[in-house]
Amino acid sequence: MTGRLGIDCISPVIAHGATPAKAIVGQVFPVSASVWREGHDAISATLVVRRPAGAEGGRAKITMSPDPVDVDRRHAVFVPDVPGMWTFRVDAWSDPAATWFNAITKKVAAGQDAQALANDFELGARLFERAAEKASRKHRALVASVPGQLRDESLSIDERLATALSPEVKEALDKRPLRDLLTRGPEFHVLVEEKTAGVGAWYEMFPRSTGGWDANGNPVHGTFATAAADLPRIADMGFDVLYLPPIHPIGEINRKGKNNTLTPTPEDVGSPWAIGSKDGGHEAVHPSLGTVKDFENFVSAANEQGLKVALDLALQCAPDHPWAKEHPEWFTVLPDGTIAYAENPPKKYQDIYPLNFDNDPEGLYREVLKVVRLWIGRGVRIFRVDNPHTKPTNFWQWLIAEIHATDPDVVFLSEAFTRPPRLYGLAKAGFTQSYSYFTWKTTKAELEEFAGDTANYADVFRPNLFVNTPDILHESLQTGGKAMFAIRAALASTLSPLWGVYSGFEIYESTPVHAGSEEYLDSEKYELRPRDYSADNCAEWIRDLNLWRQENPALQQQRTLRLHETTSDDLLAYSKVDGVTGNAVLVVVNLNPNTIVEGAVHLDTEALGLGAPEDARFEVTDLPTNQTYSWGASNYVRLDPDFQVAHIFRLPTLGEGERERVCMRAQEEYDPRR
Repeated sequence: MTGRLGIDCISPVIAHGATPAKAIVGQVFPVSASVWREGHDAISATLVVRRPAGAEGGRAKITMSPDPVDVDRRHAVFVPDVPGMWTFRVDAWSDPAATWFNAITKKVAAGQDAQALANDFELGARLFERAAEKASRKHRALVASVPGQLRDESLSIDERLATALSPEVKEALDKRPLRDLLTRGPEFHVLVEEKTAGVGAWYEMFPRSTGGWDANGNPVHGTFATAAADLPRIADMGFDVLYLPPIHPIGEINRKGKNNTLTPTPEDVGSPWAIGSKDGGHEAVHPSLGTVKDFENFVSAANEQGLKVALDLALQCAPDHPWAKEHPEWFTVLPDGTIAYAENPPKKYQDIYPLNFDNDPEGLYREVLKVVRLWIGRGVRIFRVDNPHTKPTNFWQWLIAEIHATDPDVVFLSEAFTRPPRLYGLAKAGFTQSYSYFTWKTTKAELEEFAGDTANYADVFRPNLFVNTPDILHESLQTGGKAMFAIRAALASTLSPLWGVYSGFEIYESTPVHAGSEEYLDSEKYELRPRDYSADNCAEWIRDLNLWRQENPALQQQRTLRLHETTSDDLLAYSKVDGVTGNAVLVVVNLNPNTIVEGAVHLDTEALGLGAPEDARFEVTDLPTNQTYSWGASNYVRLDPDFQVAHIFRLPTLGEGERERVCMRAQEEYDPRR
């Protein structure tokens, strides 16, 4: 508290203000605060927003709206239009106009006569004289007319108050309010990034698996050229990010064979994450894939298809990586003089040396920075970072800051399946996006908890929902049949504005290496896996999902995700709203791939801007079937997984007056720790 009035529980504030909140250009950013004072005089608040240094437009002042339930809570939104570091603060102020309005309307309602109201009329006249001096040119004459009318004793009470209480005068005071006892709150930062940072559909592929088969049916090692031939197929499914596992030379010492064996044959290609050989390290490309120029041509070809290339950044080395010989201080040397290989008991990675960031941090930091800048220069603007939670967090904070100082649009995706403090801590350290535990959330209760966290943590954490990865073939995909693939794609693509697919998902690959394992049989991590994508597939469903995401801005939102009640444990219902366009979508998913599910969906119509439950009647359009239905607060649904696993309803477009309200942040209870 820095002045006369109290300002508490400001949201969003990350790490007590030490870390900026995250926002996306063109999306609504909501701010809330609790403001209070002594006595009974009215109090209000202003959201003061300052644009990044050098941006045109300066700062904006937005009068905050009162919460419909909590009298001490205020809300406002703004829509950043340029990337960069924005700031905001909440100012509290005594509202003499509101205090006067409240008092005189209550006295009139109680039947007080003109004589009893004489002082109130005079106080109001003086108040509006002050207001006229501040009023905009549009409203100045109107506001200036109010004092005379209030003082005119020849008029009735209602006539004297008519202009003062009019919507036009309210608009004038909202635009240029009278602010007494102004108390400025602390200033906080918001990192606003381009749309790519928070919205995207990812497709993961191994270029080496795109070479097809020889005349004898043996896989042929693919190249950047053969991978480029597959780009139209990927783009046609509506993806906009193409993620490549490491494309560098692969070590030969302790190379892994098929299915992660320690007995490779000369034909085995090894794991791409075992980086480095006599052919080079992190700066080089695998000779069998082509040259650096071939890679740059591949990036250009991808861009022409509307695809941005994401490259794996795996800070680890094969035993024959040049760094192992040139810089042994960058690794952990055991008492017997050997370098320690990676372990995650009981898993062992004999083909990988993890880096040690403690012995020569300055040298190692600068080398990694050089590597990242090298690939940026080759056209890469997105990096998927392998296991960042096993490296020092302050290193990532430094590296990302160094990159963003010159290339603020570069995206870093954190592949960290770890405990919440680490998971969210990496996001606070600067990672743009993060993998999540979505892959393991399958029940209604698990998904509802996950969805709640997704919305609540939107200011700091952007989850990228991959349905599968080369390491993760969830049991649900192994046993749920084709319907489960459709279900998981529907959930991932609509729960988050970021989602991803690893190749093979679209043709229902689902065989584990053994029962109880999440590893694929004949894993592409260790061998070439050319595929026939013309086989039975769900490519059309994926294409439709990505198309609906593009056409409906609501599906590109994270903050406005809201759960709705259903009468079945196999039905999950949630909505999203875009506060800029008013676009609104409701998703209802059958979570059971084996049976038809029926039940009721009970909508919070007021929260959706659709009116009171008893009065709400509106039309919805089901995007998968293009059928239109008349709905209300409670509605029957039936989903047959053999026909349709999900409804994706386009709701009526919200009017401008409702858009800000539905984006307000709920605060269930006062938290004095904030």
